Amino acid sequence: MRPWVTLGEALVPGGDAPLVLQRRGDEYVVRRGAVVLMGSGMHASEERLAEGACAEVATRSRPRVLVGGLGLGYTLAAALRALPPEAEVVVAELLAPVVEWNRGPLGPLAGHPLDDPRVTVRVADVREVMAEGSGYDAVLLDVDNGPDGFTRDDNAAIYSEAGLRHARSVLRTGGVLAVWSVAPDERFARRFAAAGYAVREEHVRARPGKGARHVLWFGTRR
Repeated sequence: MRPWVTLGEALVPGGDAPLVLQRRGDEYVVRRGAVVLMGSGMHASEERLAEGACAEVATRSRPRVLVGGLGLGYTLAAALRALPPEAEVVVAELLAPVVEWNRGPLGPLAGHPLDDPRVTVRVADVREVMAEGSGYDAVLLDVDNGPDGFTRDDNAAIYSEAGLRHARSVLRTGGVLAVWSVAPDERFARRFAAAGYAVREEHVRARPGKGARHVLWFGTRR
């Protein structure tokens, strides 16, 4: 079996271990320690997150979408496929090396979504980007492992009731907040509804028809 080759590392503010990008043949993964956080062979749930949210707003005039977390680019690419040519998509990615990986070796995986003229990239915490302005039709949060943060303790604030209400404040009426999670979280689901959203939950496999079941929540601003 071919060995994994390390292509880069990204230091996580407030974290105790870096994210490591590795390749083995045509397969790419991002690890934290021994844990695989994301990989090129398991992205069906990330794509469904974008499809489910953007389908609800794609018919609006010049829809604006905020994507929190770039990852391997699959969430962004799926959002772009679901949105019209006049859409505006802002990507908030905390780690500059992750952006560079997507402009480099990871770019072909999702079809170079950062090259799309509809996309603006912000190297910043998604909370900072939300604090700068409102008027979004959809906000997609694919940050960390979901509400039960793994890579960075500060990420938990995004999924608190206060964080969810803040996200609600930047959405237009009827806008959608979509949240990805590696596992179910009943307490988070209750917080989500209490923050002023009509919430629905989906369970989607990481790979088409197989693999772990990830959890997606779609909350519509009431």
